[in-house]
Amino acid sequence: MYRNIIVALALDHGISQTALKVARALRAEGGKIVAIHAYEPMQGSVRAYLDESVVEEAYNRAQDLLAERVADAPDVTAVMLRGQSGRAITDHARNIGADCIIVGSHKPGLSDFFLGSTAARVVRHAPCAVHVLR
Repeated sequence: MYRNIIVALALDHGISQTALKVARALRAEGGKIVAIHAYEPMQGSVRAYLDESVVEEAYNRAQDLLAERVADAPDVTAVMLRGQSGRAITDHARNIGADCIIVGSHKPGLSDFFLGSTAARVVRHAPCAVHVLR
């Protein structure tokens, strides 16, 4: 059983409720669940063509989607991060002293055959136990 669980949510995938159920099953009495999403802003030359208000609007929409995903879960705290997903998740786990991360993995392509790239990075660099959902 874990006391400080991170549930990494990809807002464009449909596993969030399953991930939250798994987190509740793994949580020790009095433990915390933190649902996070890492917003990755456009990089490079694409960003140069975007108005900053458009970028901020996209971030705010992602924040709203995260809040919607956990709205019916009063036992879950939602946290929006900025940055590359895998790194943001593992950095946040270190910062809050997480003892478990639950992350989903999409159906793999050739380049990330066994796990999705975010899940693979989290598994390799996490400071704690990681449960991968498929």
